[in-house]
Amino acid sequence: MGGGGGGGGGRDGGATLDTVVGQSRVAVTEGRIEQLRLVPADPPACPEAVEAVRAADWVVLGPGSWYSSVLVHLLVPELATALHETDARVCVTLNLAAERGETQGLTATDHLEALHRHAPGLRVDAVLADPSAVEDVDELADAAQAMGARLLMRQVRRGDGTALHDPLRLAAAYRDVFEGVYGDV
Repeated sequence: MGGGGGGGGGRDGGATLDTVVGQSRVAVTEGRIEQLRLVPADPPACPEAVEAVRAADWVVLGPGSWYSSVLVHLLVPELATALHETDARVCVTLNLAAERGETQGLTATDHLEALHRHAPGLRVDAVLADPSAVEDVDELADAAQAMGARLLMRQVRRGDGTALHDPLRLAAAYRDVFEGVYGDV
């Protein structure tokens, strides 16, 4: 897997793009990652994963290391095809905090924009986020809507102040998503 990164991404008036090779290096790279690619470009997909995506009612993307764990699934051709063709609804779960290196400095909206850059035709039905991890709720709601998704804001963070999901809160939030309960609770 390779990713472009470093130097601010090349859009900041003359900054350069660097190529970062390897999942572990992508995870700790400094700067903004602009694009991922796989080497080889067409690795085989796990047949059970492809079948599970095709048979699912819901597919959940995230939370996790955005570039080195979540988005990379959208680059495996057979799995990407299954994600684009499935009848399942898709929920994107945003992280509670940016990760040092890989997503440092990215907002919640930036995460959705990266998803859209790597899978522009992917239908997303719901975006789940914790209010404490969102800088601008209106901006995130607009980004979700632009992808065809509804934004669900739920407290899913553990109560101890760490950037870790609480399993019971997350399960309750998924229940709301899957049942279409989008109002405030």
